[in-house]
Amino acid sequence: MPNNTNTMRGRRAPKGVLPRLLRTIFEFFPVLLPITLVCILINAIVSSMPSIFMQNVISVVDDTYKTGDWSLASGKIMSLLTILIIMYVISLIANVCYTQLMAYITQGTLAKMRQKMFDHMQDLPIRYFDTHSHGDIMSFYTNDIDTLRQMISQSLPQMLISGVTLLSVFCIMMYYSILLALVVVCGVVLMTFVARYVSSHSSKYFLRQQITIAKAEGFMEEMMNGQKVIKVFCHEEAAKADFDKVNSEIFENARNGNRFANILMPLLGNIGNVMYVVVALVGGFLLLSGAPNVSFSGMAFSISIVVPFLNMTKQFAGAIGQVSNQINMVIMGLAGAHRIFVLLDEEPETDEGYVTLVNAREEDDGTLTECPERTNVWAWKHPHHDGSVTYTRLQGDVRFFDVDFAYVPDKIVLHDISLYAKPGQKVAFVGSTGAGKTTITNLINRFYDIADGKIRYDGININKIKKADLRHSLGIVLQDTNLFTGTVMDNIRYGNLDASDEECIGAARLAGADDFIRRLPDGYNTMLTGNGANLSQGQRQLLAIARAAVADPPVMIMDEATSSIDTHTEAIVQRGMDALMRGRTTFVIAHRLSTVQNADAIMVLDHGRIIERGTHEDLIKLKGTYYQLYTGALELD
Repeated sequence: MPNNTNTMRGRRAPKGVLPRLLRTIFEFFPVLLPITLVCILINAIVSSMPSIFMQNVISVVDDTYKTGDWSLASGKIMSLLTILIIMYVISLIANVCYTQLMAYITQGTLAKMRQKMFDHMQDLPIRYFDTHSHGDIMSFYTNDIDTLRQMISQSLPQMLISGVTLLSVFCIMMYYSILLALVVVCGVVLMTFVARYVSSHSSKYFLRQQITIAKAEGFMEEMMNGQKVIKVFCHEEAAKADFDKVNSEIFENARNGNRFANILMPLLGNIGNVMYVVVALVGGFLLLSGAPNVSFSGMAFSISIVVPFLNMTKQFAGAIGQVSNQINMVIMGLAGAHRIFVLLDEEPETDEGYVTLVNAREEDDGTLTECPERTNVWAWKHPHHDGSVTYTRLQGDVRFFDVDFAYVPDKIVLHDISLYAKPGQKVAFVGSTGAGKTTITNLINRFYDIADGKIRYDGININKIKKADLRHSLGIVLQDTNLFTGTVMDNIRYGNLDASDEECIGAARLAGADDFIRRLPDGYNTMLTGNGANLSQGQRQLLAIARAAVADPPVMIMDEATSSIDTHTEAIVQRGMDALMRGRTTFVIAHRLSTVQNADAIMVLDHGRIIERGTHEDLIKLKGTYYQLYTGALELD
């Protein structure tokens, strides 16, 4: 299936992702994040101070050595040490605060991001899920979110601390000696060049690793869903070979990424050691030669400057190493954030409808009025531009007028479809696979919107009806039943969350499911898992019918609901379907023609066109395609 993440292959993390991520975190925690940043800054600045205290201590000792008066030296040194201890205590408090706050912010951000993704996913059109691998979508919630965890909790704070440390130490260096600071700058330029070269190569492979992991999750999802098919066709070895290819791709990308990443720190560490030696040599030469000190402090060049400078050189090189060490984690996190933002930027399902479904009461004069309580009478509330409101009784009158539809522009799959279903009528669609049967029903509930023509529901253009209200008025029983983890009662109530236990049991009786449910270990409280794996296909279908029944919609769509079950079970399910369809407008997609003989109208489709229409008797007399299908001269494929 198409995968938009493939466009990232071999590229660096897109620009603009980090600022957007930081803005998102700030939106989640507008108070805690600034407090955390202040604690990080305090911790980073204090970590740069020991060099200043070392310079002062050495300066005191040096001056005392020259004068020979040691009486005041110990007091000055103790004062300096006391101040340093106080600052370290403050740094420790700031460190504890920011680490605890970052843990809360990190996990809170991940929780809110998952919630935001899931909420947005519920608003996406069906088209999105038809064109994206389910395993790849799952990767948003697992792999991509995990890369954010590592980046937010570790990499970003460490890079901020290292950045502030670099700036602080460099300012101190320039204050004490511009010449020695320039020597350090030369080393930093070399370290930056090496870090950039190595990181550019490692980031390329880490980005590919993110994409191939999502690809592997999609592959695993397909293999798990198709495990029975794999075993039936003895495809185990071929599946292993296919997985080996995907796994090898992950291995190669991860190996190459880590190969570059693992040499970065040793390279930077050795450059830092060389820089330390060079600073020591230059400082020693300047001391011996008596060269003047160029600095902002105005102090003469002395041992009290060279020794702390060596310590700052080590600290400076270490900070650069820490920044470089976090770059790959940041790049991986940005790759995950980019994929998450791509999902969040997907256009949600548009809904320009303004006609809503409301509870209504019929007055003595036959007019409808809206009421808050449930009356089992539904009406379409239609506001008009002049401020007036009209109410139309929900009856289930559905009409197509010259409808064209295309999943992809310029590739029409439905041509000039015109049909009507009056309230209470049963309309059946018959035709080969790909003829357009399911597509027509998908247009009724607006999973997809038509390209041309009109569809009217109780005389109202369905584009004017809010999608949630439209779908609330429709019930659907699919060929592939989806049951959710929970009790049998919970799965029936899924059709109407406000339904009481008695209403759910009544719906089960109507569908013919009550008998088998009561034979389950815990009856209606029996837990279902794995899409109802402990039930037969027929039992799952009966629960789907009961779920539709408890919703009590005026229009029902039956999408080949009995095509995958045996004849005996079909008879049981068919009785439940007949009970459910009674008195409702029903659209039936039929694989077995025996299920549609009593339909009020049968539409025979071929390549997106209605080629025959009429009752069973009319079509038999016509002796066309339907007749050939019914007599076996032509088979549905």
